[in-house]
Amino acid sequence: MANIFDYMNWRDISLKKVDFNEIDNLILSRLSYFPFDGIMNENEEITIKEAYTRTKELGTTGRTLQAEDIDLYPVLAKSIRFGNCKLTKFVNKIEPEAEKQFAAITIILPDDTIYVSYRGTDNTIIGWKEDFNMSFSELVPSQIDSVKYLNDVAKKYKNKLRVGGHSKGGNLAVYASAFSNEETKKQIIEVYNNDGPGFSDKVIESKEYNEILDKVHTYIPQTSIIGRLLRHKEKTTIVKSTETGIMQHDLYSWQVLGDKFVRAKQTNSSDFIDNTITNWLKEVSPEQREEFINAFFDILNATEAKTVNELSSKWFKNAATMIKTYNNLSQETKSMMTKTLKTLLKVGRDNITRK
Repeated sequence: MANIFDYMNWRDISLKKVDFNEIDNLILSRLSYFPFDGIMNENEEITIKEAYTRTKELGTTGRTLQAEDIDLYPVLAKSIRFGNCKLTKFVNKIEPEAEKQFAAITIILPDDTIYVSYRGTDNTIIGWKEDFNMSFSELVPSQIDSVKYLNDVAKKYKNKLRVGGHSKGGNLAVYASAFSNEETKKQIIEVYNNDGPGFSDKVIESKEYNEILDKVHTYIPQTSIIGRLLRHKEKTTIVKSTETGIMQHDLYSWQVLGDKFVRAKQTNSSDFIDNTITNWLKEVSPEQREEFINAFFDILNATEAKTVNELSSKWFKNAATMIKTYNNLSQETKSMMTKTLKTLLKVGRDNITRK
């Protein structure tokens, strides 16, 4: 089996000679997760090679979300295909008060196109909270920022645009492309959603969303969970992952053959996940979801941890804080949380029974 590292060993040929493909998309969607903070100014243009050199000169690889990012960075920097691609307009905003985590980077490619890469959820508690907010809110702050960001890039650069992202970044790529202005839409040639969640009914039925559908490529692993949240209307490609369950969200586990993903069939477990999530959302109103999620994150925030790593590194202390916070909740709130979780378990049991 092969992944994007094997692809880079095989396909290190200039984009001027060999056309952009779906694996290139996956690699560039990951680039927005890289630690460019303090490496470049927002409107500066530097190559991936130059960014990596600056990172090394600082004596650190920066804060990366996955260990594989540390290995991929030098591979891209030294490659013929990506090393001289120019990076610009890097932004990374974390605003707890607005419950917003938004990051993006623009990559100018040698074939005179641009790839706008939106970061998915990082390991901040705020980032995860914003993701959960999508289950009840028709619009979250990072979606607003994603539209403005794309319009700004299109206005500055008149190149054809590819727009993509992984996880929440995939959702932002589709949303920004759908709700960008008309001039921006004329520049968009492809949109990539790599295992990102879908949208509310209002977005799915909107004219703007339906107008962009023909340009959207959505990829999910065979037992995807994140990519099956909320509604999708676009054509979806199921890809082979070497991981199981929620860990299939890890794009480094996605298998490639040549310049394409290894296709997989939708499995019974995949159907079960899809039906369980869909039916749970039908059973629990948006208002109930909001109340549950706010209460759940109030419990997490009581630990004062800012990231998932901080939460897990002091697990016993944080667990005690969370239990105490839960016990201090009103009886009404505790009953609501119990009822919501019971509904999820009931939907799951019902899906098993129907098999």
